This record gives sequence, C-alpha cells and structure tokens, in this order.
Amino acid sequence: MQLKSLRTAVLFAGLSLAVIAAVSVAEVRAQQPDLIVKFDQSQLLRLPRPAAEIIIGNPAVADVSIQSGNLLVITGKSFGITNMIALDAERQVIQDQRVMVRRDEANVVHIYKAASRLTYNCAPQCNPSLMPGDDEKHFNQTKSLTEAKIGFSEKAAEASGGGSGSQ
Repeated sequence: MQLKSLRTAVLFAGLSLAVIAAVSVAEVRAQQPDLIVKFDQSQLLRLPRPAAEIIIGNPAVADVSIQSGNLLVITGKSFGITNMIALDAERQVIQDQRVMVRRDEANVVHIYKAASRLTYNCAPQCNPSLMPGDDEKHFNQTKSLTEAKIGFSEKAAEASGGGSGSQ
C-alpha cells in the first residue's frame, strides 16, 4: 500500500512540474512586448542566437528576411497583427512574438471630405500618399502617378547604365 502511495505522489509531482513549466513558458511569451512595425517601413530585430527558420503567421501583414544568422529585417506590409516564430537549427523556439503593423502618423495629414479621406505626406512639402482606406479616385490617381514616376526613374537608370549597382 505504501508503494502505491509513493507512485501516486511521484506521478502527481511530475505532473505538477510539467504544468508549472508550461505556465512559465506562457508567462514569458505573454510578458514579451509586441514588436511594432510601421506600415511600408522596415525594422531590425536582433535575436539572441542565429535563426535557421522564420515563420510568419500572416505574410500579408508582415514580411521577414534573415540578414545574418541573428539579424532580421521585418517589413510592415499591411495594417494588422500577426506573429513571428524564429527557430534555430535544432527547431527550438528562439523567439515567438506578436508583430503589430501600424500607421506612421509623423508628418501625415488626412483631409476628410464628407465620408472620404485623402492622405498626404508633409515632409517638408505635402504630397499625395498611398494609404489603404483613402478615397478610391484619390488612391488610384496617386498610385498611377507613383507607378509612372518609378517607371521613368527605372528607364533613366537603365539608360545611364546604373540601377543594379553593376558596372
């Protein structure tokens, strides 16, 4: 009878330790602050050790590239929240963190006309800015002009032999 009580006590202690370990891991993840990245911008993140694989919950919200073993570049692609999990070569979790993509409001002016919104970047002059949620006509016109400018710049770079850094 005493052996059965001892086995039960050992089993209970083992289960208790497993629960405590699981709660501790969850608490560490909960205490880690969100990584805040601004829309259409990149941010560097240095990991404590090299990563072999990066998993993004929703690649439409954020994108990640490994610059060196432990240096990541996170780019905000659209507004929202996703998560990033970094794994080492042994597939052990290095970091598991939420990524929040927000609007950069510095030097941004919103003009409201009834229910429609127009966005301008005013640094230092005000120019139309592509911002999801803006008035459709304003957005499409700004997009068209931006694409035309990029195309013009790319053609000029090709004509001068530049563009990709090769000589």
